[in-house]
Parts: sequence; C-alpha cells; structure tokens
Amino acid sequence: MVNLDTSREIAARVGVARSFWARGRGLLGRRALPEGEGLLIEHCRQIHMFFMAFPIDVLHVQRLSRTEGRVARVLDTIRPFRVGPLVWRSDYVIELPPGTAGRTGTQAGHRIRLEPIEER
Repeated sequence: MVNLDTSREIAARVGVARSFWARGRGLLGRRALPEGEGLLIEHCRQIHMFFMAFPIDVLHVQRLSRTEGRVARVLDTIRPFRVGPLVWRSDYVIELPPGTAGRTGTQAGHRIRLEPIEER
C-alpha cells in the first residue's frame, strides 16, 4: 500500500477481511501487528478496540476505484478498550501498527493505492 501524495510505502503486506466473521474478528487474538503489515476491513465506518492487546493507527478510506482510495480520517495510536468515531464517508478501514500514519506522513485527503490485495 502506497501513499500516492507522499510516494511513501504505508505497508508492504495488507490482509483483507471481507466476510462477516473476519471483519468482526479483525486483529483480535494477536499480540502485535508487525511493522509493514496491515489489515483492510471492508464495509467499515467505525472500529472498536474492545479486548485488543495493543494500540493501532486506523485509516478510514473512501473508495475511488478497485485499487485506489482517499483517506477520509486518520486515527493515530488508538488504544485498547476505546471506540473510534463513526466516519460516514468511510468505505473501509486499514488498521496499521501505531505510528505508521505519522511516519509516512499520511493525512486526511491523501490518495492511497493497494496492489496486489492478499485475501484473508
């Protein structure tokens, strides 16, 4: 996944959660999310951090095409046992290791590209 506005790689590997069960499970049960990895959750306008073991960055993304999107909102280092805001313009979210958005300069309004997509 690449930020097209900064030309920086956001994540080298991004899994996709499309099914009801995969979307509900998300990153639950994992102890960490390694640098360079992420999880795309389809049809998602709000996330929760209940029972999570670690903080994450979250990109709410509005779909522009099959492989491109525009960041609608960035949540920096959201901690466990929190609920994120409802983002109506969000078609999907991308969960990333904490600090990724800041390190890559990713901000609301930036365009991102996802290729190829790995199914989860």
